[in-house]
Amino acid sequence: MDASAQPALAVSSAIRTIAVVGAGTMGLGIAQLCVQHGFPTVLFDLNEEVLTKAQQAIAAGLGKLVEKGKLAPEARDEALARLRPTTDLTTVQADLIIEAVVEKLAVKHQLFGELAMLNSPTTILASNTSSLPITRLAAPVPHPERVVGMHFFNPAPLMPLVEVIKGAATSPAVAELVYQLALQLGKTAVYAADAPGFIVNRVARHFYVESLKIAEEQVTSFEVVDELLEASGFRMGPFRLMDLIGVDTNFSVTSAMFEAFHYDAKFRPSRIQQQKVDAGHHGRKTGKGFYDYS
Repeated sequence: MDASAQPALAVSSAIRTIAVVGAGTMGLGIAQLCVQHGFPTVLFDLNEEVLTKAQQAIAAGLGKLVEKGKLAPEARDEALARLRPTTDLTTVQADLIIEAVVEKLAVKHQLFGELAMLNSPTTILASNTSSLPITRLAAPVPHPERVVGMHFFNPAPLMPLVEVIKGAATSPAVAELVYQLALQLGKTAVYAADAPGFIVNRVARHFYVESLKIAEEQVTSFEVVDELLEASGFRMGPFRLMDLIGVDTNFSVTSAMFEAFHYDAKFRPSRIQQQKVDAGHHGRKTGKGFYDYS
């Protein structure tokens, strides 16, 4: 047997079904990847409207691949047939469950606790968290050795990187399975230590924080900061990127990292961003953020 085929075989024998919890931007993107690569996938969300929009977005995303000649029409139809949307948490049972819900530790703890009761002790519980420690996430979960970080980037079907994070209790075999799965999904996988922000958000945080400080101090406008950084080679400026990711999501990550670094001033969340969140101006998904999309 060719040695290069062994990891894929290991994944296929251990992970036959996947569930994604949270049908927002990240969740639907991860679900699209999974069905596209042959995995029967449950997509859960409490909100029926969010779930419907997610199904439409997945169909549209696969449709674009067909238009570009990257996916055959019959392959698109087969992928959509593998998707099972649900608002009933009791049906969320799979070999691997990836949560993509709000960046709040208490919410994730409750969710993992409920999923642990509904699933086998061997079910892998993966978190798409971009900032919360995997060790803390796993601490109250039965069989914490099966809890692992699997951090995708937005938009999940397009962005090549996946960070795989082992907590203190995470089984190396579980982490390796998730790493190999990321490769099978066509991603570039990297191991990251269970440190605040892992790799990418640790590096990127000041891309946002310093840009927000410039705006707070009225050095210049959002538009000028974006134009300058895009002219310097960045594909998107920080304010356009925050609107794409979600101003609320970005703020939650910054707040979590500020706490994780024991309130080091260099990670301080921005008052401007706090106001946007309080006003419900969360970016593209609400029609208004740092820019107006109405």
